[in-house]
Amino acid sequence: MEGILRNAARAAAACATLGALSVTLPAWAQERPLVIARNLEINSLDPHRAFCDTCQIYLSATYQGLVKLAADDRSIEPSLATEWKANDNQTEFTFKLDPKAVFSDGSPVEAKDVKWTFERLKNLQADPSFMMKGVTAIETPDDKTVVVKMESPNSEFIGILAAPYAGIINSEVASSNGASAGADAATADKGETWFLANSAGSGPYVLDTYRPDDELRFRANDKFWGAAPAVKEIVIDQSADAVSQAQMLQSGAADIAMQVDPDTAETVASPDLTIETVPSYNYIYVSFSPGAAGNQTPLDREVRQALAYAVDYQGAIDFTVGGKGALQASPIPNGFPGTDDLPMPEENLEKAKELLAAKGLQDGFTVDATVASINVYGVDLALLMQKLQQDLARINVTLNIQPVASAVWRQQIVNPGIPFSARFYAPDYYGSAQYVQFFGMVPGSWWERNASGQGKVDLVNQKEVDLLQQALAASGDDVARLYREIALEMINDRIIVPVVSPNLILAYRNEVAGVRYSACCNLPLAELSMK
Repeated sequence: MEGILRNAARAAAACATLGALSVTLPAWAQERPLVIARNLEINSLDPHRAFCDTCQIYLSATYQGLVKLAADDRSIEPSLATEWKANDNQTEFTFKLDPKAVFSDGSPVEAKDVKWTFERLKNLQADPSFMMKGVTAIETPDDKTVVVKMESPNSEFIGILAAPYAGIINSEVASSNGASAGADAATADKGETWFLANSAGSGPYVLDTYRPDDELRFRANDKFWGAAPAVKEIVIDQSADAVSQAQMLQSGAADIAMQVDPDTAETVASPDLTIETVPSYNYIYVSFSPGAAGNQTPLDREVRQALAYAVDYQGAIDFTVGGKGALQASPIPNGFPGTDDLPMPEENLEKAKELLAAKGLQDGFTVDATVASINVYGVDLALLMQKLQQDLARINVTLNIQPVASAVWRQQIVNPGIPFSARFYAPDYYGSAQYVQFFGMVPGSWWERNASGQGKVDLVNQKEVDLLQQALAASGDDVARLYREIALEMINDRIIVPVVSPNLILAYRNEVAGVRYSACCNLPLAELSMK
């Protein structure tokens, strides 16, 4: 029956949008779910295995952290914790939990849940586990107090806790359904399947249903301890590309379209729709993996530098997002600490040819370029790779493009590795350490592991290691200065080369309010309402 009502509401909205007739929706239609069109591209719904843009939306709606990122995308506000403090050298953090906070089953949020959550996040050794790197102990003096101790200073730890992946889990419920936080969680945990059908947080929404490559459905948490969300049910409908998302928006089948690109946006003309263009911290980058098994030519630093010089960066921005984007200097995005006045990427074919000639590669070579067949931030990664193929052909380098499903890409980047690829990244909180710990050539970072072929090639940059340690212990102006030095090192590594930081298109029907871009959550669902 729900499907019939939903379709009837959509049909009525579509008729009104197309101007075929004047329709006044009945009360039941006005209570329909709010529908968001986007490419789901979900790798997991387990809070500690999930690592994707849709994952951020999902986790920030169903779970809450100790703190949260404010609407200015830079400051931190209370969430489950009412107050917190750090010791003088940023190695011990104490939190006081809100006594009113409860999980979606009505049970109180307690210190044991925080301890279990952080230990599982660390021990599961999945993509977001780097956020708990350096945590040595978690103490719970009482039910509402948590003390986290670090092996070394970490001035960004409070910011890290605003990431959706640090949301607190109901430990009793999760444990009873196979989840484990022990030291052996990487092999002992069996909770992922359960999390595909259930949430166990304290957020304004709970998971209703998830059907892979179809829809992700939320319903309001009727035991939410904060202000109840205005929209009772939200559905994210799978829609793989910008054109189909725009069509859903125009027809009334969707209320929000999340990945409309600038070219498509220009074709959307309706008085019933709002189209906004806003800058973002998101970016698309190319990556080199010297340790990949498929390398036919060693991708040493000089060769990587040559390939980077051959890229037509402005042309890539024009080609992918119609010029509606920005150059980005380093893997730390524009506007984050340490990014002022960095040298922007440069196209220099003569320098590229000179570097290759010095290596005896003036006649060129072939590089395997596996890329996920997805559209993200309005950029089709396979099309971007075709542009790069044309660019590199100018220095006699042939890209052998191999489009694959995103899940396949994730497997291949680990083993056997992918020599050359393109990918995307969005921030989890406002702070530069996350980019060093994920993209930097520091031991154990995600890209140090995968670009090196799990250690087959030594890519560790000791200067980055030392500078990061200093930055995490610094304060004031020293923080930005140190991250700028790290950014220069990361540029010189030429493992991660940003190509475009796309502007975002916010596209939605006029009756929807509260649509905004968030650096941590992409789209905060609890702020949405229907006029």
